[in-house]
Amino acid sequence: MRSKVKIWHLVFLTSALIIVIRFNLIINTVVLFLRLIELLFFDFSLTLKQTAFPLFDSLLSVFLIIACFILSFGIRKKYRILSRRLNFSSSAAIILLFFFLFPSLIAPLNPDFQKNIGVTKLLLPLSSVKMINLNSRNNIDESPLGNFISIKKKVVKESFNEEIIFADSVYFSREGLIYFQNREQHIMHMDRAKVDNGKPIISNILFLLGTDEFGRDIFSRLVYGTRISLFVGLCSVAVSFILGLFLGFLAGYPGGFVDILISRITDVFLMFPIIFLIILILALFGNSLFAVILVLGFSGWMSLFKIVRGEIIALKSKDFFITARMIGLSKWKLLFKEALPVILAPVIVNLIFQYSNVILAEAALSYLGLGTGTSYSSWGAMIESGQDYLTDAWWMIFSPGIALFITLLAANNLGREINAYFNPRLK
Repeated sequence: MRSKVKIWHLVFLTSALIIVIRFNLIINTVVLFLRLIELLFFDFSLTLKQTAFPLFDSLLSVFLIIACFILSFGIRKKYRILSRRLNFSSSAAIILLFFFLFPSLIAPLNPDFQKNIGVTKLLLPLSSVKMINLNSRNNIDESPLGNFISIKKKVVKESFNEEIIFADSVYFSREGLIYFQNREQHIMHMDRAKVDNGKPIISNILFLLGTDEFGRDIFSRLVYGTRISLFVGLCSVAVSFILGLFLGFLAGYPGGFVDILISRITDVFLMFPIIFLIILILALFGNSLFAVILVLGFSGWMSLFKIVRGEIIALKSKDFFITARMIGLSKWKLLFKEALPVILAPVIVNLIFQYSNVILAEAALSYLGLGTGTSYSSWGAMIESGQDYLTDAWWMIFSPGIALFITLLAANNLGREINAYFNPRLK
């Protein structure tokens, strides 16, 4: 019996779940947006100094999740793809897309957040620790800037927070607040703790997928690593698409010497193990995010070139293409208006399969230390750091490994489904 659950059902329910769980964060983000507008009128130059990508990411995520919640129900009939039955590929794609768009809402902590490593190091999945909230050491500032900064601390996830302490256990006594960290006893005066109705604010923080060797939340790193992997894949595929499309057209349309020259260059790239070229370039020129995207994009255009070249050679003898050329259309208009709509199906299928290859290549480079560097959490880097703790902390490798496996499987299944859609005889 086939499931009656539609794609828009999962989008609607996932959006609603995020809104319910992160309701307080969403409210604080909306208030922060209002304070940002107020601060713009107060001091424009000062506002620019206070704003950065994490702030814009948080603001944009809130408005997008609200729009996603509303539009998923409202436009389900306008776009037939939202009314298609849910399967493994579409479910995985939607979850990965939510991780890509809303990591600031889904992840509970900053991916690089470290605090009291002796308490949080190598915790099992579903482990929790006590969190003691401390009074702020800064004086309360009632100015627009002070209000903005105080709310910003509640919204933007930082890599360190001096206003909390993690502990294994907490007890109350006449001497003050007694807490244990890695079997060591500490005593805190009650005046240092933040109180609510006369009682210190002590809560539990749950590490859903455990922690790594530095006490960082693996689930948060996994969510933010999804954004990096998908972003690198999208940008690299875009570079491959541009190179493969234009070089394929330049080789297939005029033919002759140009075709022979570009084809032989392509054959050289196909014969040479491209992974060695990638490692060599990154080792020589650095492994920044931009460099990884360019190198992976440059290394994947050959298969698309073969497809575009073959399709163009077949198309240029067709009547509609000859007619378009005779009426005076330029080469680029012939490519985008006449050729591209016809060859779009095989191009899309090739790009989807190329997408999964790029994600795997990025993970492999990160595993070798040549990926996106230490500035971003990456699935490959998480697997590499977990191999030293394989017997003591298996979850460090298991979580990113499963995420990588599901992503590759979903991308390949999606490519087969699109190929079958454009070629009904394959069903």
